Amino acid sequence: MASMATPKHIWEQQQSQMQREKNSGIISSNGSTTPIKDDKEEEMAKSALALFRAKEEEIERKKMEVRSKVQAYMGRVEEATRRLADIREELDALIDPMGKEVAILRKKMDTINRELKPLGQSCQKKVQIFYSKKKKRRKENTKKHLKPLMTRTRKKLN
Repeated sequence: MASMATPKHIWEQQQSQMQREKNSGIISSNGSTTPIKDDKEEEMAKSALALFRAKEEEIERKKMEVRSKVQAYMGRVEEATRRLADIREELDALIDPMGKEVAILRKKMDTINRELKPLGQSCQKKVQIFYSKKKKRRKENTKKHLKPLMTRTRKKLN
């Protein structure tokens, strides 16, 4: 407990010790206390009181220093918070219009795709019909041209 003694506690101990010495019979034969003891006790009391006041002042000074440091830190934190809020607002303002534009473009693309899908299917059917007709004509033309050649070849072989 001695290592945790505060200046006030030390001062109180010294006061109680002085009181005990006064009450314990350090009285001279004529009934008065010795002047040396009185001066010594008074000096001890003054030094203890001065020590106590110095410690209190030091504690108060350190408390004020810590308070000012904390207030300065809190000021910096508040400023940083304001700056972050401003940056967030700016980013939201930049992102939001882009997001709206992208959404509008996606809707337009979906609409166009819906319109083009039936057109694409009809075109594909037309192309298939066109190629099937062309294929059919080619076969007919091939047969038409091959028929005389085949007849000639048969005649020659016979």
